[in-house]
Formats: sequence, structure tokens, C-alpha cells
Amino acid sequence: MLKHFLFFGFLLLLIAAAIFVSCNKKAQIAHAAVVHGDSAKVENKGKDMKEKMVKSEQEWKKILTDEQFYILRQKGTERAYTGEYWDHKEEGIYKCAACGEVLFSSETKFDSHCGWPSFYAPNDSGIIAEHTDRSYGMIRTEVTCDRCGSHLGHVFNDGPKPTGLRYCINSVSIKFEKK
Repeated sequence: MLKHFLFFGFLLLLIAAAIFVSCNKKAQIAHAAVVHGDSAKVENKGKDMKEKMVKSEQEWKKILTDEQFYILRQKGTERAYTGEYWDHKEEGIYKCAACGEVLFSSETKFDSHCGWPSFYAPNDSGIIAEHTDRSYGMIRTEVTCDRCGSHLGHVFNDGPKPTGLRYCINSVSIKFEKK
């Protein structure tokens, strides 16, 4: 009886290992195809998903200013009350400064008195990616552009209705387009 139990346990372990190796190889091949390219690539993620923009760090350095590169690609933060849009009131849309994806509308912008542009909702639910940020001894939710992966800022749950969210965004991470 014990022999059968050990045999079937070992067999299940081998099957699980084979599945893991197979899935891991597929992921490594897909990752290598994206990372090792020298020029910008756009990955098609399926008919319902947005296209991803992938560039090398050298390519980003060529098209972004030093400040944009620091904030968008190295997850930096501009000082409060110094950015171009923290007190901006015009009607229009705010796009990702790196790839041009429409991220926010002036309709959801509000004054949160934090010194950075604040929005209570993105323009579309699928354009902002969220990641746990454990830097500086805090646990926060980082937000990035889902298309190009650029750092935008953080989202907090102390915003106004209807969402209760406050997307606190670096001005350097966005570009405004008037309506």
C-alpha cells in the first residue's frame, strides 16, 4: 500500500514539474522575443486587449527628457506643487507623456490639495495598471500606463465620489490636450 502511495505521489510530482517547465519555457521564449529586440515593438495581446509598446531603455532615453526618464522609467517623483498640471483647470484630456495613450479627462480631475494633479477615475478602466509599491517603508499602489509601462504616480482610496479613489499623478508623466 505504501509503495503504491509513494509511486502515485512521485508520478504526480513528475507531471507537475513537466507542466511547470513547459509553461516556464513558453514564458521565457515570449519574454526573450520582446526584451532582446533593439527597436520599438508593439505586442498584440489579442483582439480585446490594447497593443503594448516596448522600447529599450536606450530608446526611451533618446525620446524623453532627463526628468521624464527619471520619473516615467525609473519611478521617480516630482516635488509637490512644482508640476505643470497640479493647478490646471482647462477642459481636455491628459495623455501618457511617453506613448500618447489617453489616460485621464479633465472631467475627473479635482483639487485634492496634495500638490500633484489628481483624478478620481481613469479615462478607461483598462489603461492603468496597478502594482504594489513597498518603497520608502510604505505600502502603496503604484499606477503605470498599461500600454508602455511608464510610471505615472500612485492611487489612494481617499478620493471623492463616485469612485472614492485619488489618482495622484506626476505632471511630467502626462501631456494635456485641449478640447
